[in-house]
Amino acid sequence: MLEADDPARFTLDAEQLPEVFDNGSRIRWPESSLSHQLTVSDGAGTGHRSLGNVDVVFPILHGPFGEDGTVQGLLELVGLPYVGSGVLASALGMDKHFTKTVFQQAALPVAPWRTVTAADWAEAPGMAFAAAEGLGLPVFVKPARAGSSVGVSRVSNLDQLAEAMRVALLEDSKVLIEAGLSGRELEIAVLQARPGEATRASVAGEVRVTGRDFYDFDAKYLGADGIELVCPADLTPVELGEMQALAIRAFDAIDGAGLARVDFFLTADGWVINEINTMPGFTPISMFPSCWLASGFTYPQLIDELIEVALAHRAAPAALRLAV
Repeated sequence: MLEADDPARFTLDAEQLPEVFDNGSRIRWPESSLSHQLTVSDGAGTGHRSLGNVDVVFPILHGPFGEDGTVQGLLELVGLPYVGSGVLASALGMDKHFTKTVFQQAALPVAPWRTVTAADWAEAPGMAFAAAEGLGLPVFVKPARAGSSVGVSRVSNLDQLAEAMRVALLEDSKVLIEAGLSGRELEIAVLQARPGEATRASVAGEVRVTGRDFYDFDAKYLGADGIELVCPADLTPVELGEMQALAIRAFDAIDGAGLARVDFFLTADGWVINEINTMPGFTPISMFPSCWLASGFTYPQLIDELIEVALAHRAAPAALRLAV
């Protein structure tokens, strides 16, 4: 579907979130990798018109079917270059259970967790209660494959667990019960470099929670009270260096490409990786662009860099084939 080119229609408003209505138009993807042309129909049966040839796709999409490898697979099938991670890394980054499993295998620090499926909860709910008790309260209950903190609850006593599981299972059939950590909440942005160059990490940003249980959807997208975002964060050079190195290792562990935001807790025992986001938010209050702006990029330069890196990596295999 092709929407009108009017950004004002999609302004984030806490009173009325933007909606997309079916206007009858339909986008037709290329039928082979030999063409990069998109066409659109108006839904009235009057034929198709060309939208021109696409040089590169920037799939700024969140949640299922957007950042989980689905749209990336479609782009691979039709041979369209795109910004960001491929099918595997996108799927891994979206599924918190497998993200943590891969990070553990790569000797990266993660918070203890237990995964409970919808079938587990229906057949033996005691497993979830035992997991929460074993991890120690408070715990966080999260859908394994959702984004933007949708469906996430903080559980500080076991009486809250059933409702937290109900909310999480509305979003996914697999839920993580994760140990709550005490420490500073910090985030850092990663940029892939051109072929042959080193991956880069930005300065860090800090999420200071002062009047909410955690950094939830309203705080991330609607500017709700109780959250202060500080960038750059107050870290020593050693702390920042450690964080940057861990972020790049996490990016490499899932075979990331293009960009990512890696979220951490700095606890009394050191760094713990919370999660990796392979298509982070790009709103004016989002941490990914804020970290790079604080690292010396302008917003247009950041977008240009992401597009140029995507095109450079897309061209590299073709150049190698020609050389052979």
